[in-house]
Amino acid sequence: MDATATATSAANGQNGAGTASSDYKLKFCTVCASNQNRSMEGHLRLSQANYPVISFGTGSLVRLPGPTITQPNVYQFNKTSYDTMYKELEAKDARLYRANGVLNMIGRNRDVKWGPERWQDWQIGVPRLDHATDKGAEGVEAGLVDVVITCEERCWDAVIDDLMNRGSPLNRPVHVINIDIKDNHEEAAVGGRGIVDLANSLNQAAVEEREAVGAAAFDAGGAASRASFDERVPEILGAWQERWPKLPATWTLAWF
Repeated sequence: MDATATATSAANGQNGAGTASSDYKLKFCTVCASNQNRSMEGHLRLSQANYPVISFGTGSLVRLPGPTITQPNVYQFNKTSYDTMYKELEAKDARLYRANGVLNMIGRNRDVKWGPERWQDWQIGVPRLDHATDKGAEGVEAGLVDVVITCEERCWDAVIDDLMNRGSPLNRPVHVINIDIKDNHEEAAVGGRGIVDLANSLNQAAVEEREAVGAAAFDAGGAASRASFDERVPEILGAWQERWPKLPATWTLAWF
């Protein structure tokens, strides 16, 4: 096999044409307010389940608990690494931030990716070439996903509003699902398990519909080739909701 054929084969293996249906994986994005707790728990668990995944926050700034409720620690998206946050808070008051779980959370995050990213700054469809070391990066290099999972209604609203403002330049369908997860470490862990369970159910349906319409057509991501899968999502979500009644969910089909 020559170099060109090898490169083509490798590219096709990235969740694209030529990938065996049994190996096919939908691409996911998890979203919360600050890209710290709920979205990062979902990001980590999806990556551990071998799903391509990216994550974002929708807030104007990254906010973490401080010494009092009126003194949060505030950082900028896309500019401050999790490692920097960890070292800064450890230096400020290691005992406090270990006791409230913040250092443990950020320690997990810095093993997942470099730092928090803001949804509104995401250039959809632009290659993410500087994220190769992120967990779950393999398969989302092209900057596209099939399913966006938000963890709070206001984040769902922000994502939908942003997509509408962008005007659907790619004309590509994307499922946006909100799963209400309380913003604490315990509920985030439960939510992460629920997210993976939903991902598994959605992916099984995608594998079946991909086999029916053909891999090349399905992987192109167009509305016509994805229609049979799209129609199954509400039913899949309803069945999932019966298994996870304490995680209220909302769904819509939106467009990139």
